[in-house]
Amino acid sequence: MSPTESRAAANLAVVGGIYEAFGRGDIGFILDQIADDCEWESWLDNHGQKAGIPPMQPRHGRAGVADFFEYVATMQIGDFQVLDMLAGDRQVVVEVQISIAMPDGGSVTDEELHLYSLDDEGKVKRMRHYVDTAKQIKAYGLG
Repeated sequence: MSPTESRAAANLAVVGGIYEAFGRGDIGFILDQIADDCEWESWLDNHGQKAGIPPMQPRHGRAGVADFFEYVATMQIGDFQVLDMLAGDRQVVVEVQISIAMPDGGSVTDEELHLYSLDDEGKVKRMRHYVDTAKQIKAYGLG
């Protein structure tokens, strides 16, 4: 196995572990995988952020990621399936199918891509959700 393949496999294991921890509600484990300087939902120009979609707001570091999961805990997740995971030496992409009910009564079923960038220590340094922002904005009653 080449160094690139080895690192991709290690990155896949880290991100796969995050989803396993999410499934069992182990947010502490997830936070242990986050780099101190993590940029969560850091975008140059994102329509969902501008509209105010709560889980798509930019967050920084472990405290910011903890805040993200505190918000997620207010949602009712009816379905959450990891459909596929693709890994490289610096990034992992996860294809997800999800159905959620928001705290204010809106709901959405969507397919998302989650893009993780990892540092040299195998910690998540950036994460972005790629979603149907129009569908999400409508579900949150923001547009």
